[in-house]
Amino acid sequence: MGIKHKIGLRFEDKYKMERRVALVPDHVKALRDLGVEFEVRKSAKRIFADREYEAVGARLVDQVPEADIILGVKEMPIDYFKENKTYLFFSHTIKGQEYNMPMLRSMMEHHANLIDYERITDENGKRLIFFGHFAGLAGMINSLWSAGQRWKEFGVVTPFLKLKQTHHYQSLDEAKAVISEIAREIAQNGLPVEIEPVVVGITGYGNVSHGVQEILDILPVKNISPAELLQYSTSGFPDKKLIYKVVFKEEDLSVPIEKGKSFVLQEYYDQPELFECQFEKYLPHLTILMNCIYWDDRYPVIVSKDFLEVMFKNPNPKLLVIGDVTCDPDGSIECTHKGTVIEDPVFVYNPLTRKPSMGFKGDGILVMAVDILPSELPREASQTFSDALVGFIPDLASADFDVPFENLRIPAPLKRAMILFHGELTPDYQYLNEFLK
Repeated sequence: MGIKHKIGLRFEDKYKMERRVALVPDHVKALRDLGVEFEVRKSAKRIFADREYEAVGARLVDQVPEADIILGVKEMPIDYFKENKTYLFFSHTIKGQEYNMPMLRSMMEHHANLIDYERITDENGKRLIFFGHFAGLAGMINSLWSAGQRWKEFGVVTPFLKLKQTHHYQSLDEAKAVISEIAREIAQNGLPVEIEPVVVGITGYGNVSHGVQEILDILPVKNISPAELLQYSTSGFPDKKLIYKVVFKEEDLSVPIEKGKSFVLQEYYDQPELFECQFEKYLPHLTILMNCIYWDDRYPVIVSKDFLEVMFKNPNPKLLVIGDVTCDPDGSIECTHKGTVIEDPVFVYNPLTRKPSMGFKGDGILVMAVDILPSELPREASQTFSDALVGFIPDLASADFDVPFENLRIPAPLKRAMILFHGELTPDYQYLNEFLK
């Protein structure tokens, strides 16, 4: 089947510092060699310059008026959509997110097709295209930087003051080199006695968690289990010069409400309402909490405002920073009242007044909840994302969209990710009708 559709790359306009792109110039060139035409919306901030796309044969435009298939990264404005076009982006609609239902309605009114990257999976449900690893990398760098700045507010000088926020580095390797310097200093001199022992807790064990651990493991780290965390918190940590890492799985976070019943992971996925949080027994022993686990409002809250208030009524609480990489506002970490932006990335949440204040000053817990963490490593994140996406584009550009959905011939992972077809919810996404009322 020949190429039918022109591809458009849009300009990312949701955030000032969103610099990622779905397809990098090298992949545009490879697709051009196969006969795919490209229109690229001009952008002065995109990490790959306009001239790089022009050099590989893409047409630079002020809009994307002719392309049939438009590739983006983040949500698109409500008035952006055109009749009968196909859009690929992270729509953030699959949980019925209220703030994006007007956008979904607009797409339906324009008889658009919507493919959501988050739902591009293999037959086992494993995601194939994602930025999560880079969210973890940037999230851990930012959280260590945040910890250094927060300790400084308390008059404690640490090696982490050498670190900057992720977006200030030209590359991931440059950031890692600084963390390696910090690691050598800790190995030689240890950490200030006022902050020993430093314990980093990580919820989840997927792509985001792997990114977090890749950064943390550069430091002198000892892996311990949740049970060992409780044990050492009572008996004493064997070596306070190390940083302790604890990874929490679902069974560490929640237990069945029915007393004496064993935890079964599939039951937790299927009927989360039958479970309650038990994370409160671990939280007081953590210095930094990195929240990296998938969550929706069917699941128990991981960190509640009520428990934070109880913790902070005690003198000298240990918890210093929450790096909320998952970033579900008013969700699994209740004090994350909003996602923050790269240029204003942190706030201090006061558990007693239940109010946040932007920046590093104030009483309470520092929360780092940047909503577009991968854009702090825009070149590497875009390259890896494009590596995963490029193989799907020829079939997409050749597809006949003028057939019934059941006859649509596109790769199965893309078809599984198609939320709208000609403006109608596809069979797997009919449940969203409840949120559109």
